[in-house]
Amino acid sequence: MKKINISITGALGRMGKILISRIKKNKNFNLISLTDLKHGKKINGIVIEKNTLKAFKKTDVIIDFSRPNASLEILNYAKKLKKKVVIGTTGFTKRQNNFIKNCSKKIAIFKSGNMSLVINLLEYIVNILSKKIPNDYHIGINDDHHRKKTDYPSGTALMLANAVCKGKNKNLETIKGKTFLNKKGNLQRNKINFFITRKGNTIGKHSVLFNNNIENIELKHTAFSRELFADGALNAARWISKKNKGLFNMQDMFDLK
Repeated sequence: MKKINISITGALGRMGKILISRIKKNKNFNLISLTDLKHGKKINGIVIEKNTLKAFKKTDVIIDFSRPNASLEILNYAKKLKKKVVIGTTGFTKRQNNFIKNCSKKIAIFKSGNMSLVINLLEYIVNILSKKIPNDYHIGINDDHHRKKTDYPSGTALMLANAVCKGKNKNLETIKGKTFLNKKGNLQRNKINFFITRKGNTIGKHSVLFNNNIENIELKHTAFSRELFADGALNAARWISKKNKGLFNMQDMFDLK
């Protein structure tokens, strides 16, 4: 099997470093280029560059764990070069998400708020359960991450919230309740409330709670290592390398729709 050439953006970030390490051990990939705001340093003999057409010219798939504005810049280069992109970046605005959708008309893009297989299975289960849970149940989403994570609710929390909305045939904008950051709060009836924690070094803990005061059901996922996100991104890169254009996610890759 021919190796897939990979470029990693945000190479000096947490996920970037783990991806570099995982690719080194994976015979299916060839690390072709690295980019980051702090360019000039060498990793594994590869000089870290700025995002440019030259940086991505020889790649097959760009794996992007950077920041929203950088992701859009990368997509512009990818579109010009007809390269495929895996986006693990989160925190996009509605306008930025529309830009990504428009780019997917020209190139193949894989975008997920969480690259974990099990989180995506959880999303699938939440969607099914929310179709059956009566409307008098209160809904809460717990979203715990390390103190340096800036966006909230996280991409994962929004994935789970949208799974609830899909099951109830609702729009998140209409049933989104209050967001509590690093403090306690109460569930609101017929609303999705977010309980956010940004403390310590937590990699990721998420749960969806359905409660009607006399019983509750909670679906929970805990990540113990960021390697699971890196491996998910690499599986996505291999899968999308065979696509020409379109916007895809884990649900598509595992045929969970």
